[in-house]
Amino acid sequence: MTHTPAPTALKAKHRALWALGDYPDVAATVIPDLGQALVEACTVSEGDRVLDVAAGSGNASVPAALAGAEVTASDLTPELLEAGRARAEADGVSLTWEVGDAEALPYPDASFDVVMSCVGVMFAPFHRVAAGELLRVARPGARIGLLSWTPDGFIGRMFATMKPYAPPPPEGAQPPPLWGDETHVRELLGEGVADLSAVRRTVTVDGFATPEAFRDYFKACYGPTIATYRGLDQDRAAALDEDLATLARGFDEGGGVMRWEYLLVTTRRA
Repeated sequence: MTHTPAPTALKAKHRALWALGDYPDVAATVIPDLGQALVEACTVSEGDRVLDVAAGSGNASVPAALAGAEVTASDLTPELLEAGRARAEADGVSLTWEVGDAEALPYPDASFDVVMSCVGVMFAPFHRVAAGELLRVARPGARIGLLSWTPDGFIGRMFATMKPYAPPPPEGAQPPPLWGDETHVRELLGEGVADLSAVRRTVTVDGFATPEAFRDYFKACYGPTIATYRGLDQDRAAALDEDLATLARGFDEGGGVMRWEYLLVTTRRA
């Protein structure tokens, strides 16, 4: 499968964005169970050759390795892979950590038994290209598992809230939460897969005592939020402060408990 890769400058920008703040802490303390949920949905077992695309700091890669799989964790941002290596060492598991672009994966066709991504590949800007790469590296019959934030869930709404404050996306780029729309994912994968299942689930987030605490944590730790604030003057930053706190307030079920919706897609390579 051939395609025109995104400009190097755009890749460098995305790499730098995810190095901002402390995404490994977000993965480890805010959404620690998502990777395990994806690994279980993909029925990862001993001996499977697994590729975790846009793996970040290994939220799904490490649980897959703990299940006995031969895991390659691929991500555009080296800083995230370094954090993943440290986590894997602490957990006593060995896996391969490699810098790789989800839109141009550095692996031969039909290389893996499981290809998965936990709130990762959804952030590659050109969805059709990324989907083509997921299919290309999966062997016939391989399991494919994708866990993505939905457009109407909390994180999808957060990106919609930040959009008016952020620079325009690259021409042709699609919003990340579209990967959380079943119709969109089915269209992307098309006849390349069979037996596709898509279920909406929620993860409970209860680490923020107030809406303002959530906002301030994401301003400090979450790359896309940090990048959005960087271009704002004082008044616009104050307006975004209020908009993000209002969003969190609307999802608060009491005592700071929120439920963030995601779409879990499991399928197999045709």
